[in-house]
Amino acid sequence: MKKDYYEVLGVSKNASDTEIKSAFRKLAKKYHPDVSKEPDAAEKFKEAQEAYAVLSDKDKRSKYDQFGHAAFDQNGGFGGGFSGFEDFDPSDILRDIFGSGFGFSGASSFFNGASSKTGKRPTKGPDISVIFEMDFEEAAFGTETTISLNIEDKCPDCNGLGGTGVKTCSECHGTGYIKEQQRSILGAFITQRPCHVCGGTGQVYTNKCSTCKGTGKKKVKKNIIVKVPAGVDTGDHLRVTGKGPAGENGGPNGDVYIEIKVKKHPLFQRDENDLYITVPLTFTEAVLGCKKEVPTLDGNVIISIAPGSQSGEKQRIKGKGLKSPSRRGVGDLYVILKTITPTKIDRKQKKLFEELNGTNLKTNDFDIFDKYVKNNDKR
Repeated sequence: MKKDYYEVLGVSKNASDTEIKSAFRKLAKKYHPDVSKEPDAAEKFKEAQEAYAVLSDKDKRSKYDQFGHAAFDQNGGFGGGFSGFEDFDPSDILRDIFGSGFGFSGASSFFNGASSKTGKRPTKGPDISVIFEMDFEEAAFGTETTISLNIEDKCPDCNGLGGTGVKTCSECHGTGYIKEQQRSILGAFITQRPCHVCGGTGQVYTNKCSTCKGTGKKKVKKNIIVKVPAGVDTGDHLRVTGKGPAGENGGPNGDVYIEIKVKKHPLFQRDENDLYITVPLTFTEAVLGCKKEVPTLDGNVIISIAPGSQSGEKQRIKGKGLKSPSRRGVGDLYVILKTITPTKIDRKQKKLFEELNGTNLKTNDFDIFDKYVKNNDKR
């Protein structure tokens, strides 16, 4: 006994067209035989297709709501087998889910008597992704670079046609597909696969192109110029439209997605558009204060270090950070002070430190700490 179509898609009987389409998309993505590894995926995919074919059509849905499955059975009075599904073609929604480069290798099964005219349909070429590793300064200021791609592009000698002297393919009779009928518990199904003679175009050529051997494509090395905006960061993506592999049947080329990877800087640390830099100080610089030359992306600047500055203190230099690639504004540069303890000193320096130590430079922080240690020892 067949499952209720609403139950198959997991929607209520009052579900809107949008809800029905969304439910089918989820099931198709989960159970498509070319994607799913579940043992019963093909069966569940066919169930979802059958349910969607009925519930997505206003007239068929109305008949189903009145008569149930009997509306489409041989004895139901609406024609034999699965008649009435000949206009159902889920290829568009499946391409939305899996992308235009998805092959549907024999898994797009239609109902008995169904026909598809997608063999000659122009389809966009697949999108590709490449990684561009750049220096920190290039990311900060933006750059222009050339990226080399080895892709299949339109054959220049036949303009992507595959040959000359166009005629209808005798194997598929111009449909672009070879059909094979299969029977299951759901009834008769027609499994369609691209024609092996014409490659799914429905056409063959009297004179096959010797350069591409009739494929209409040729492996080429293509250089594309990419303008990288200032302020990009690792993980950002840039899209270059129409520079990817060639499409099918005269369809447009795919797109190229550039994934950004920024090398680390030896001094600067990044937090979105703000920069941080650690500035080392000697004991005397921290105690007495000083003027300190600090590097920025625009050149060096002079900042004042106040007497008695502590490690970890932070100074802000406004507008010396990074530009935002998506909006106006520039980040800031934060200077983190760090007093460096020397690991090696000579005799003279050691004597000076010993003399300095005898002058009792301890602050109130030391008094609080020493007092707690003393009291803790009495417990």
